Parts: sequence; C-alpha cells; structure tokens
Amino acid sequence: MGRVTGIAYVRYQAPDLDRMERFLIDFGLSRSGRTSSALYMRGTGADHHIHITELGDEPRGLGLGLRVESREDLEEIAAAAKVRVEESSEPGGGVRAILRDPNDMRVDIVHGQRTLEPVPVRAPLVINDSVTAPRRGELQRPVRGPSHVARMEHAVLAGPNFEAASSFYQNLLGMKVSDRIYAGDPSSHIVVFLHCGLGRVHTDHHTVALMKSPTSAIDHSAFVTLDWDDLMLGHEHLERAGHHHEWGVGRHIMGSEIFDYWRDPFGNKVEHCVDGDMVNDDHVPGLASIEDDILSIWSPPISKTFGEITKCR
Repeated sequence: MGRVTGIAYVRYQAPDLDRMERFLIDFGLSRSGRTSSALYMRGTGADHHIHITELGDEPRGLGLGLRVESREDLEEIAAAAKVRVEESSEPGGGVRAILRDPNDMRVDIVHGQRTLEPVPVRAPLVINDSVTAPRRGELQRPVRGPSHVARMEHAVLAGPNFEAASSFYQNLLGMKVSDRIYAGDPSSHIVVFLHCGLGRVHTDHHTVALMKSPTSAIDHSAFVTLDWDDLMLGHEHLERAGHHHEWGVGRHIMGSEIFDYWRDPFGNKVEHCVDGDMVNDDHVPGLASIEDDILSIWSPPISKTFGEITKCR
C-alpha cells in the first residue's frame, strides 16, 4: 500500500482573502498564487504553497494536503479509497486524489507539485551553551520583523468519529502512532499523534494528530520557524500588529516543540513552532492521561479560550 511522506498544506475557508493575506504576511508567509476564489501562501522553502484560503461566507477549516513520493503510491491509495487520480487545477499543478476522512475532512493526496526557488534567509543561529561554545567572534544580531516560516509541521484534526479516523490515517495512509492521550480508562483514547510511517527514516513526531470532539474541525495547524529567536521575533511582530495571541511561548511535552499560538482574523488557531522531536518506526508510543499536566513542560497558564475551535461543518 502507498504511504504518505509529509504534510503539504492546510486548507481553510474565509469571507475576506485580503484580510487573511495581511495576517499571514505578518505570520511569516508570502503569496505564491491567487485566483478570484482562493489565496495560496508559501513559506521560505521550495513548496509552492503551504496554506490555502478559499473564499466563502462561513469561516471554517476544510482540510489538508498530504504528500506521497510517487505516482504509484498515489494510485494505490486512490484505488483503495475508490476515488480517481486527477490533474490538479490549482496553482502548483501536480496530480492528486481527493479523499474524505470519517469526520468529513477533505484530504488531498498530492504528488508532483511544482516547486519554487527558496526564499533567501539567514542561517539558523548557533547557540553557546554551558558546555560548548561553538560561536566565537561572531555576534548574535537577528533582525526584527515577522518570523520566517519554512514549512508546515502538522495539523490537529477534531471530530466525533475518532476510532474510524484513526484507522483511516493508519491503515489507508500508512501513518504510525507516536503517542496517545486517554481519559479515565487507559484504553479510552481521546487524542492520537501520528507520524508518517517511513521505516527507519526519521520524520516529525506528528504530521497529523486526531482528537475526539463533537465537532469536525481543524483544531490548529503548525508552521516551523527558522529558529527559536525567529519565533520570538515573530511573536513581538504579531503583538505589535495587534493580532490575537492565544497561548505561549512554551515547550510541549508530546512532540517537544517550542510553541506559540495565535488566532487568524477568522478565529482559526495557528502555531509557530521549532525544535520538534523526530521519530521513526522504532519509536515506542507513549500513553498519558488528560488529567495530568501534559500540554507543556513550561509555559504561561493556558488561555481560557484555547480549546475553542472553528468548525469544519
């Protein structure tokens, strides 16, 4: 069976593309394409786009795109899902199969999208610590401004059909469990973190995470910044621009990322992150209780509105 190798993009709907673009520029993205009905935003990497906003009256999360390594993998997944492979009509081109997961989230399986020249950025900062001092005779002077978002890391999807969704991403798309969270009974799982099942190859701790919820939604999407200083400079830039800060800065436990959560103008929760765990299929999944303090190793108190999500349907 074909398997997905990473996340390509996240897809939202909003009533004002100009307003969304202004926020995303402050967040650290730049435009790679725009039509009368959709906005396509890129990071500093070679991916043609990593964030799509479709024009529509109701703000909501629509879905995500997942990448496969070959046309053969795409055709295998499409055949198993009983959908067709088609040429993509969106900027960036390539071929795709459009699936629906058990929570009615759109899942594009994509291959062969056109790439762009990476955006020139400074190198990640070299840090002197208490043991080693590799930076000698060089000063740390990162420039103020928006973060430099390199790529997507993950999307967290909420919905009522938790077990069926978990089976969909594992059995159809080849993903593997990194960690689970339970409520009450240890067998009663309510969150699962999934990485791409690439054998001995290391990949992000979670490319997709699923959470049990009465509402189908994108709980949040996460984007990797250049380094920790870049994340903090982006925090200050977004704050000065008057955007809504949701929670952070802190370090997660599951995944280990440094995190900083914001709300876009339509209520969607988006995350800057850096320094996440990399795992492979030798990783032994962890299990934790929701009743424990599991969201962060250190951070400010979690916001009262952090659990609010913009619905999918």
